Amino acid sequence: MTETVRAAREATAERLLNSSARNSYDPEVDIDWSAPLADGMYFLPPERLSLYGTDLWREMTEEQRVELSRHEVCSIASVGIWFEVILMELLSRYVYDRDPVLRHTQYALVEIADECRHSLMFARMIEKIGCPAYGVTPGVHRLGRLFKRMSFGPSMFGTILVAEEVLDTVQREAMRDERVQPLVRMVNRIHVLEEARHVRYAREEVRRQVRRLSRPELTYHRFVLARAAYMVVRSLIHPDVYAAVGLDPKRARATALANPHHQETVRWAGAKLVSFLTEAGLIGGPSRRLWRAASLVA
Repeated sequence: MTETVRAAREATAERLLNSSARNSYDPEVDIDWSAPLADGMYFLPPERLSLYGTDLWREMTEEQRVELSRHEVCSIASVGIWFEVILMELLSRYVYDRDPVLRHTQYALVEIADECRHSLMFARMIEKIGCPAYGVTPGVHRLGRLFKRMSFGPSMFGTILVAEEVLDTVQREAMRDERVQPLVRMVNRIHVLEEARHVRYAREEVRRQVRRLSRPELTYHRFVLARAAYMVVRSLIHPDVYAAVGLDPKRARATALANPHHQETVRWAGAKLVSFLTEAGLIGGPSRRLWRAASLVA
């Protein structure tokens, strides 16, 4: 690494560390967990629910639609916890080989601490809302273990962006939507503020590291990243969510996956991410099919 690149990396980390010191939350203190949930309010904007706009949606009562939003937000939050635990492990391995005196390394430690608080915050929200922590299916859970062994460097930082930027877009909208429960809006606000720093950190590392890849290395990282993107996005809504609101889970799951409005929502949520990763060179070649299968690419 040249001195110029090292200096730029340290300057970015210094700014992020200063921002973290000024603008960080403690969810245990900054959220009123004792406040009751508001009756009749959605937990996500209805237009972003997986069944919105379908015949099945039109068959549902308003109470079922609100209940679906309750279970979908808990499914998404529990998948967020699953991935943040993976992220913390990957970042810990990353730090293991680096000089702790460097600001770049110190910011990675700050990010691990942030993700730990976020996981606790999501867990408290799920508990308060009163839904199961759906998580991912057993097969995806096993794939997560494999992914941790396969992911490093550009694909690791790229996958951080997949999980963070897709959720960030959805949460930015939800935190401003007055139809959404105040508790969910506050959780989203905290997550969006702190994740913005993580996105800056990961994007700059992607740019730096992709430049040094050989063609075979680029192909490898494209595949690992595409597989992770497919795994994360397709896991956000657990099939059991539909049974919990009185729907046939097989019919509802098939309807959601085929729903053009839901597919467009996924592309909208991932638009900035896909644009950045394509420009960086991490989306391309045969692996692009997985991005298309996840509805992140048209």
